[in-house]
Amino acid sequence: MLLRRPSCDWLIVGLGNPGDNYSRTRHNVGFRAVDRLADRLGVRLDRAKFRGLYAQTLWQGQKLILLKPQTFMNASGLSVMDAARFYKLPPERVLVLFDDVSLEVGRLRIRPSGSAGGHNGIKSIIGALNSESFPRVKIGVGAKPCAEYDLADWVLSNFTASEEKRLVPALDDAGLAALELLRHGVSEAANRFNGRKPEL
Repeated sequence: MLLRRPSCDWLIVGLGNPGDNYSRTRHNVGFRAVDRLADRLGVRLDRAKFRGLYAQTLWQGQKLILLKPQTFMNASGLSVMDAARFYKLPPERVLVLFDDVSLEVGRLRIRPSGSAGGHNGIKSIIGALNSESFPRVKIGVGAKPCAEYDLADWVLSNFTASEEKRLVPALDDAGLAALELLRHGVSEAANRFNGRKPEL
């Protein structure tokens, strides 16, 4: 007798790097956003599988898997691919929360698909899923201060105190945007959250 694999409705992925040294960096806002979403849903990402940490829950009749890849950012796709294959999910049912240096700190942008835009974590996911057609919630972390500043150094830097104050509400909003997308679709979520100014 063949056992059926478990299925789910959505895989929600927050991107970042594992380890305390990276926990407050710009590159780790995806981790922080999905952790806050997990708190809102009453679960913790403390189960190890799919080369990551994950949690599962039911929300409004939908089975959700929340995932934080532990592969380091540039190999995030390996973890996402493992989970998507296990649950037999198409790319359109994989929602990714991650940092965007083209947006000011605290701004959100919801997109249905797109290129990597220079983000190595997204590049890895596109390669692993062989598709750009997965929705995403971009979380603004601010542009590097000058052209000479190395981008890798910038995304691995911490936020200033004033930036952190603007960021925290956006982390909660990113989770709300994810739930709005699940409930009403990308367009409705984008209409509600895109362009919303961060709190000062």
